Amino acid sequence: MPYKILLLGASYGSLLASKLLYGGHHIHLVCLPEEAALINKEGFKVRLPIRGRTEPVLLESRLLPGRVTAGPAEGNDLSQYDLVGLCMQEPQYRSAGVRELMDAIGRSGLPCMSIMNMPPLPFIKRIPGLDYKSLESAYTDARIWDSFDPANMTLNSPDPQAIRPPGEQANFLQVTLPTNFKCATFDNDRYNTILRQLETDVANARFETPEGKIELPVKLKVHDSLFVPLAKWSMLLAGNYRCITEDGMRNTQDAVHANIEESRSVYNFVFDMCVALGAQPNDLVPFEKYAAAAQSLSRPASAARALQNGAPNIERADKLVQLIARSKGMSNPAIDAQVALVDRRLEINRKKLAG
Repeated sequence: MPYKILLLGASYGSLLASKLLYGGHHIHLVCLPEEAALINKEGFKVRLPIRGRTEPVLLESRLLPGRVTAGPAEGNDLSQYDLVGLCMQEPQYRSAGVRELMDAIGRSGLPCMSIMNMPPLPFIKRIPGLDYKSLESAYTDARIWDSFDPANMTLNSPDPQAIRPPGEQANFLQVTLPTNFKCATFDNDRYNTILRQLETDVANARFETPEGKIELPVKLKVHDSLFVPLAKWSMLLAGNYRCITEDGMRNTQDAVHANIEESRSVYNFVFDMCVALGAQPNDLVPFEKYAAAAQSLSRPASAARALQNGAPNIERADKLVQLIARSKGMSNPAIDAQVALVDRRLEINRKKLAG
């Protein structure tokens, strides 16, 4: 049956929405006014590369079975929705309007699927044996998550990479790495029924071409293990955050391959930490597979770009991993140095803004 799904964030949210619309679901995107006006008028478009085809396909929301609308954070009737997707960067949830919406979502008891590199604190609380209070300093504002029940929160790893190409409108997204979304189940079977239905709908999506219908990449894969989406942590610390340099940034390919042994050391340290938390090795991704994928990542990671553009806050999955590792008596000098570097550069940005 079709579901009504509220997605906070139209940029990355459009990628997931483009797949869910194949199931006939109604998607409402919470976004900026200019984005909302454009989406309500024209829908959105996602350019998706297909293995074996020279030309990518173009998914247009107006031509898909479901329906998409867009609007501001204010005025949403949460009783109308079956599922909420959190598709923005973690610091954005403290902004005016969004903060109030988040509190209302938490109190509503709606199931929430986070599609963030920074796992929400309620999801982290599903991992047993951690001092959750000590991890709050990794969050821009940990109080955002106070009204959420961990049983109603899950994490969907944002492994597919996508960008807003220069010169295109705000309703256009280009996929640069068409990997799969990997989602952990909820601690609630009723909500897992929704996830399984969405997984099936995305798997069944077909695109009409002159040669016939073709299968599309970027699936939604639902996993019983809590730790499968945390495979992204190794990738973030070995690649994304190491795009940030003392005086600028570099692309992910260089961050990983300029010093491959250090990258391997960081990656495997985080891998081992996840195993110490309870992950099975096959929940995670081996370094060699990630290093091969990183060869095609020719842009700096979003955290590096935001920092370079003067952002006073970025997602701090690097600090979260460092704090969790320390709580387990583990440390890595390269990670400690990178966290300290990000701290310094954020402090410079904050002083400039205060200045």
